[in-house]
Amino acid sequence: MRTRLAAPRITITTIPTPKADMLDDFLIRAGLAALGTAMAAGPLGCFVVWRRMAYFGDATSHAAILGVALALGQGIAVFPGVLGTALAMALAVHALSGRGLAHDTVLGVLSHGALATGIVAVALTGGVRVNLELYLFGDVLTVTRSDLAWIWGGAALVAGVLAWRWRRLLTATLSPDLAHASGIAPRREALVLTLLLAAVVAVAIKVVGALLITALLVIPAAAARGAARTPEAMAVLAGGAAALSALGGLWVAQWLDTPVGPSIVCVAVTLFAGSLPLRLLAGTRG
Repeated sequence: MRTRLAAPRITITTIPTPKADMLDDFLIRAGLAALGTAMAAGPLGCFVVWRRMAYFGDATSHAAILGVALALGQGIAVFPGVLGTALAMALAVHALSGRGLAHDTVLGVLSHGALATGIVAVALTGGVRVNLELYLFGDVLTVTRSDLAWIWGGAALVAGVLAWRWRRLLTATLSPDLAHASGIAPRREALVLTLLLAAVVAVAIKVVGALLITALLVIPAAAARGAARTPEAMAVLAGGAAALSALGGLWVAQWLDTPVGPSIVCVAVTLFAGSLPLRLLAGTRG
């Protein structure tokens, strides 16, 4: 008698594949970081242009390299170190202004002194290999989740303070005499702007780097100036120009395989060049 062998039962177990986290895509993280930086830099850049604070922005951003060295030396995150040194630089410039030294002299000494000291300190940081180009020119493609939290937290803080004190800051900027008459202390408002500028430096250090932060502050605001009729409109347009520069620079960098930070600034310069006919037209009408 033949015996029929039972066919072996085969069980196939499927392993569920986890859904990909959207923030795991480095390009999405880079885009979010660029947008957060633009949200803070665009509106604040209007005050930098109105007050002619571009050189002050250089001094604060150059101090960021010293903050990088101190953070790496102490084994802490880079953002708190950069924020601390940028705040210290902003307070030092604010305190020394009008104390018998010319304003541009104070900025020149502190700006280049902080940059040189920071580079030397980074070189002397033992046991830690530092890619200095990352912090000089930025590399938004290396942004992590924690970096995104710092960037968007700082950007929200800057945007919130600007919205809260907009009228006071604007009055103190346009007419210090009118500010005094209205009970507003122009020097206090200037201090608020310097502290906000230090926060933007910490936010933007990984996006465009210490050497190009001032460009992201000044160029979008300058591009928006020719098309804006009111200060509020200029702030909105500057934020839009900064966002377009950030995302456009990211796209150009991926397309041409160029550094992201300089690519962002190049797009901003292109927008500024495109705004010149509007400014000339407005000047002719005026």
